[in-house]
Amino acid sequence: MHYHQYYPVDVINGPGTRTTLFVSGCEHQCPGCYNQSTWRLDSGQPFDQAMSDRVIADLNDTRIKRRGLSLSGGDPLHPANVPHVLALVKRVRAECPGKDIWCWTGYLLGELSEAQRELVALLDVLVDGKFEQALADPGQLWRGSSNQQIHDLNAWREGGERIPCLVCS
Repeated sequence: MHYHQYYPVDVINGPGTRTTLFVSGCEHQCPGCYNQSTWRLDSGQPFDQAMSDRVIADLNDTRIKRRGLSLSGGDPLHPANVPHVLALVKRVRAECPGKDIWCWTGYLLGELSEAQRELVALLDVLVDGKFEQALADPGQLWRGSSNQQIHDLNAWREGGERIPCLVCS
């Protein structure tokens, strides 16, 4: 897997202060996407053990308290990215207690492959859906177009049904 950008301190991509990783690779290639430079799987830099260690260290840094990790791109759920993102998410769960994990994807929650669902099972919030330029709305919080949904996966797991994130909307 490659990553295009890493922000050790970010206040834009999700609630609170976070770390944000923009992975490379997106097969959706939505017209009007603001992150077209991340579409190629090989753009950016290789995501290696040192980078994984840095994400964990930044999340655990007590000098700047971070609420969690945001995964964007490109698309973290691109089939080529899933094994690597899954490994990172498992590390965050094991080594960074109390941190939440948000993920943005062009795939829809109800249409995910088994491997994608395994990863999503470890997330707190999933923002799904392709960016639709005709539905672009700069007033939408944490999404680019009104068709994209913010799913509070913890509430969904507790209630057994898909629940939009009311705090996030």
